[in-house]
This record gives sequence, C-alpha cells and structure tokens, in this order.
Amino acid sequence: MSTVLASRTDTPPAWDERTMLATFLDYTRATVHAKCAGIAEDDARRAPLPGSPLMTISGLVSHLRWVEAGWFEHIFLGGDDLGPCTDEDPDREMRVAVEIPIVRLLAEYEAECARNRRLVASLDLDTLSKRKIRSGEPVTLRWIIMHLIEETARHNGHIDLLREMADGVTGD
Repeated sequence: MSTVLASRTDTPPAWDERTMLATFLDYTRATVHAKCAGIAEDDARRAPLPGSPLMTISGLVSHLRWVEAGWFEHIFLGGDDLGPCTDEDPDREMRVAVEIPIVRLLAEYEAECARNRRLVASLDLDTLSKRKIRSGEPVTLRWIIMHLIEETARHNGHIDLLREMADGVTGD
C-alpha cells in the first residue's frame, strides 16, 4: 500500500483548526489516489459522458494537480502561473492528460501536494495571498485550504462516478 493510501483518514490526530484542516485536505487528496488505484490506462482516459468530452479520470487528476499549483504557487505565493492552460485553451490540463500515463499524473499530483503540505505547515492560517482573486481581494491561507477541500471532494465524486462506469469499481 502506498504511503498516501496508508495515511488516508479523516480523523485528525488533534482537534485544533490547523490539524483538522490539514487532515481533511490530505484525506481528500488521498481519496484521489484510492479512486484511481488499479485503473487500466484506457479506462483512465475514457470520456463516457457525451456532454462532457473532457471529463476523464486522467483529466481530473491533472486538473487537481494544477489547481493545487495555481492556488498555492500562483495566487498565494505570487509566482508565475506555470500550468498548461492558455487563454485560447483554458481546459488544456484536461486535454493533454490523456497523453500522460495515469501513474505519472498521480505522482506529479502527489509531488505538488507534498510541496504544498510543507508550505501550509510553515505559515499562519491568516497569512494573505500575494495575488487577489476575482472579487479583487486577497484570501487567507485558511480560505485556500477550505477551497481545496471543497474542490477536491467535488472532483472525487466525478472520479468515483467515472471509475464505476469504467470498470464497476466502487468504494469509499
């Protein structure tokens, strides 16, 4: 069992806010790996929903990797946006993912999460982002963590549905 899956729990080791937020974020991140465990490459690349031709498991894993990078590296730290999306192709991270093995996508996602886990551990939750969001305001590190829990959990639902459609595998 991978280290990511071995540590998959939503029960925090302590009840302070930081520990609870970190535990829930890590749980949703590890759930991505759990939902993808053992999937065939063709199934990870399949887009079975006619109205959502980019909705693949590979695309969702890629999207989550770049969402993490975007929020932490670009918005929070103020760095360049290094993601594959462009103004001409805003969904490019989903499109290019079907050319990348799912194992690599998961490894890149976990590497991004590990970097962000270290960053979060080193800063106060009230630290403001260097960049502003669409509303014109900076956001706190706390808000970014909460947003990533919500977004990752929502996409885990998509991955869960796609996985069941692909090969019948279901799970928690």
